[in-house]
Amino acid sequence: MMKNAPPKIFMRLFRWYARPSLVNHIEGDLIEDYQQRLKTSGPLKANLGFAKDVLLLFRPGIVRPIFEFNSANNLPMFRSYFKIAWRNLLKNRGYSSINIVGLAAGMTVATLIGLWIADELSFDSYFDNHARIAEVMLDQTDKGIVYTGPTIASPVEEPLRSKFGGDFKAIALCSYANETIVAFGDKKLVMPARWVQADFPEMFTLHMLAGTRQALKDPSTILLSRSVAKALFGDADPMNKMVRADNRHDLTVGGVFEDLPQNTTFANTKMLMPWHNPQNWNFTVTDWDNHSCLLFVQLADHANLEQVSQKIRSLPTPHIKDWKEEITLFAFDRLHLYGSEQLNGEANNAHIQFVWLFGTIGGFVLLLACINFMNLSTARSESRAKEVGIRKTIGSVRGQLVGQFLTESIVVVLAAFVLSLVLTQLTLPFFNTLANKQTTIPWTSPAFWMTALGFALFTGLISGSYPAFYLSAFNPARVLKGAVKTGRLALLPRKVLVVVQFTVSVTLIICTVVVFKQVEFAKSRMAGFSRDGLITVYINTPELNTHFDMIANEAMRTGAIENVARTSQSPAHFGNNNSVEWRGKDPNLVIFFNNVAVTPTFGKTVGWKIKEGRDFHAHTPDSTSVLLNEAAIKVMGFKDPIGETIVFWDKPYTVAGVVHDMITQSPYEPVQPAIFLPDGWMGVILMKLNPALTVQEAIAKLEPVFKKNNPSGPFEFSFVDQAFGHKFASEERIGKLAAFFTILAVFISCLGLFGLASFVAAQRTKEIGIRKVLGASVTNLWQMLSKDFVVLVLISCAISIPLSVWLMGDWLEHYDYRTSITWHVLAGSAFGAFAITLLTVSFQAIRAAVSNPVKSLRSE
Repeated sequence: MMKNAPPKIFMRLFRWYARPSLVNHIEGDLIEDYQQRLKTSGPLKANLGFAKDVLLLFRPGIVRPIFEFNSANNLPMFRSYFKIAWRNLLKNRGYSSINIVGLAAGMTVATLIGLWIADELSFDSYFDNHARIAEVMLDQTDKGIVYTGPTIASPVEEPLRSKFGGDFKAIALCSYANETIVAFGDKKLVMPARWVQADFPEMFTLHMLAGTRQALKDPSTILLSRSVAKALFGDADPMNKMVRADNRHDLTVGGVFEDLPQNTTFANTKMLMPWHNPQNWNFTVTDWDNHSCLLFVQLADHANLEQVSQKIRSLPTPHIKDWKEEITLFAFDRLHLYGSEQLNGEANNAHIQFVWLFGTIGGFVLLLACINFMNLSTARSESRAKEVGIRKTIGSVRGQLVGQFLTESIVVVLAAFVLSLVLTQLTLPFFNTLANKQTTIPWTSPAFWMTALGFALFTGLISGSYPAFYLSAFNPARVLKGAVKTGRLALLPRKVLVVVQFTVSVTLIICTVVVFKQVEFAKSRMAGFSRDGLITVYINTPELNTHFDMIANEAMRTGAIENVARTSQSPAHFGNNNSVEWRGKDPNLVIFFNNVAVTPTFGKTVGWKIKEGRDFHAHTPDSTSVLLNEAAIKVMGFKDPIGETIVFWDKPYTVAGVVHDMITQSPYEPVQPAIFLPDGWMGVILMKLNPALTVQEAIAKLEPVFKKNNPSGPFEFSFVDQAFGHKFASEERIGKLAAFFTILAVFISCLGLFGLASFVAAQRTKEIGIRKVLGASVTNLWQMLSKDFVVLVLISCAISIPLSVWLMGDWLEHYDYRTSITWHVLAGSAFGAFAITLLTVSFQAIRAAVSNPVKSLRSE
């Protein structure tokens, strides 16, 4: 034995993959080189060099073939393989159908998830410059918590351009999308529009169908999407036509761009208007603490994102007095997957977690289908044993047998693959509805077909590998004598696979139930006001603003509504944050309040509850009063808040009342402190519909009122409860998709169990006949055939319950308000799996138990 030998693991690796005829010759050279390095460079470099040589030798000519065939012409043999595989499929139609349907279901799930993941990973790749674009993000520190978000103050743009312009190719401010009325002649549309700077179209490489990307340099132009241009002008040329926006200003059509795909950040943007137009109120903002817009940059070719981000980080800091504020760059490619809003660097709306989640589910569901194939193939080993023995006796080597069995599995998988494409096409509309996607199968894409066929081949190898090596290992002398391995240890791998199947299925069931339970828990939180029958109308024309009193009076007279008010924000979401001063405030405390401007009838309209003090006066001047919510009182520390003075935007207000907390933001998070003010811009009309009327009747009465007083715009409204319901969309989507995949997983598992049960029943036909002759009842036989499967499922439940508790406990930790994983959820899921198993197995067990023993024993 050599004193200084090469690493054993790499020596074994070489002997495993190299052709036997070359091993001794090459191994001697490897050892000689190793000893030479050992003398000149020492053990570490000698070991590394040996490992490198072994890995580099892994190439054609040295690597032994996977299958070693004795025949020089293998084409007839492969033809024979496929012929035998086809005959076996037809001979065993029942088992073949179970295998094909199970694999097709698993491959359908994997294909759907694959299309979904591809859509997620390609998000925003429509824009040519996506890899060099970044969004300027804001870091604000509040009570030691760093909030990172996209909404910034527009004054940041000018010094960014003047001081750091060399690091950027382009810089563009952009407003949030606002519903805008655009009119041409008698045609009026309400479409989402953004105010953007002139660099925006070029930065995002809009596909122009008419005009140029530079059109927005003229502050009197507008860019329309193809769909808007078609709706307004039909087939006529829209260029240089004049349209009117919000009945306030006229704009000339300077270009038409292709509608942006759904998997882009700006999918809902249908019109672009010039930032420097006087009607854009963002253009006039000069306060560094007025955060209202977005800012995108395109990095110069030489610029590094991290380095530039550090350079500009403290740009807004000197301009903010009451809190710490910094900016940073966030790669545009990462916005969708990793979230645009973060707390202490942790994203709270990241899609990447869903990519990992559904990718894992897809892999496990496909594994379940592969396990079915493995189990049924190995279960039928006795019927193939003599075939293996005879083949080996007449000269077949193991590699040929492995090739034969792998060919059979690939034939089954290819049949399942064709069926899965049909199922995918049929289920894709339903899946798109669940996932809120518009994915399609790219039939004409070579990359898709290469990936799909590679995926099918991989599935065939995975599902067929264990049966192929298991069956090809039979000893011909033993199997031809009938001595096939059928003891307890022979059944162990099959039982383990069944346990794995149902562990995955039960885990998915529990996780799905918990997701739905969390959604229902959040929905059941006390809202602090009534959303039922509340509708909002955004004031987007001058007429709605000036004619509000007439609209309110006439709407009340119609009987369609109970109350009406104006507010700065919809009760579906209070979103702005500002600093407030009060007596005794810690000068080092940084905390932000929602500030909501409301008319005196707001409280009666939403049905809020006064905890202390009073509501706003409806008929007497009340311009210096303010109402606070409970969260604000808790932050301020007032024991007797009524009569206290607070300062907002340098104006003192007297606390007149305290209202119960209203849930208007995330239903999973604590309520933020809020102040309700009697003054300020109020751009939303809020109405409470009369419950004595149907919604259709109430809207029919309201529409003429709005058309009369706002002839320049259509009557557009939204329901507060529906708008708030969107906050549950992500969790509900997870739950529905998980339920969809869970149903398929359970179906696949039951399909395999059904096949195994039918095989076991057929294998024990004579035993059942003898037991019946000796007096066994149907119940006894049913118990005998079912108990093994039931035990396996109970073991699966014992594994999946703690696994599910751990997984979902970790998921629920992301929510401040969360449900609990109760025992009845776990017990109910386990009982459901138990019941499904019993029903699946009982069909075959009872069928075998009631069969005529005379038929089964006739051959004896």
